[in-house]
Amino acid sequence: MTPLTLAPADARYPARLRGRLGEAAPAQLSTLGNLALLALPKTGLFCSARCPGAAILRAYDQAAHWRDAGRCIISGFHSPVEKECLRILLRGTSPIIICPARNLPTRIRPELQTPLEKGRLLLLSGFNDTENRVTTELANRRNFLVAGLATDAYFAYITLGGQAERLTQSLFSWNVPFNVGDA
Repeated sequence: MTPLTLAPADARYPARLRGRLGEAAPAQLSTLGNLALLALPKTGLFCSARCPGAAILRAYDQAAHWRDAGRCIISGFHSPVEKECLRILLRGTSPIIICPARNLPTRIRPELQTPLEKGRLLLLSGFNDTENRVTTELANRRNFLVAGLATDAYFAYITLGGQAERLTQSLFSWNVPFNVGDA
């Protein structure tokens, strides 16, 4: 499987992303996997790095529900809770879009090989090849990329005053429905 780069002028570059992010939309998208997943309704999954136990359990239950319902989930799958939700989702057949806060990986983790080959996985990065280390700035930009593509969003937990709280304000302004699992 060969990575593909989409410029904003490419018809396959998501119009929703340009519409929501405007000038902040990535200058290119690097992809590996099934591009058709971009056309599906997608739930954006977000969780603050620190999360209380009750919210963690609710997030895992929600991930199992999405897995069983076949819902397409888009996320960075970076925080500990998001990583575990990815493991839960990988045990099913639902479509998954992973957006790293860096360039695309050069080697695919073994647990992602089969979903990638079966067409139920898309790796999507809005970063160029020189951005190969995750930083707070790249993670924030990635989260806006995920939110910009999402049909709706789920926040397993939001730390008050954190970046996730700021993200909810953008979702609200874009009329994207979202739920907070710890509410």
